[in-house]
Amino acid sequence: MAGSTRKYEGFVPGAHEIEAFGAGGFRFAGMSHRGSLLVLPSGIHSWNATTPAEITFASLGPLLDEPEGSIELLLIGTGRELLPVRAELRARLKQAGIALDPMATTHAIATYNILFAEKRRVAAALLAVA
Repeated sequence: MAGSTRKYEGFVPGAHEIEAFGAGGFRFAGMSHRGSLLVLPSGIHSWNATTPAEITFASLGPLLDEPEGSIELLLIGTGRELLPVRAELRARLKQAGIALDPMATTHAIATYNILFAEKRRVAAALLAVA
């Protein structure tokens, strides 16, 4: 994962905890966002994925632009319940040196906030829950 100059819409720079969620959105950095999120060490991005089927290597583009070694674990919030992710996605992230842990979005947020507070190298891909 090498840094690039690509820009993504819906970007808030800096690392932030997730303050609240529900009603199809999230609250972080004193702001609200409706829709899914990619929560990365460099900032939070709006994420177009709305269903587990849309969680692909391609949809995680901003994650791949993070500096190498800045993420050791990607938490994937798959919505209301835990749903498995494709073996191909797990394998490609492993090649990039990133472990993957899918779980319900509620649990992914709680786990992310704990690891974030511990200053771990964590990121989260969170499907919004209505």
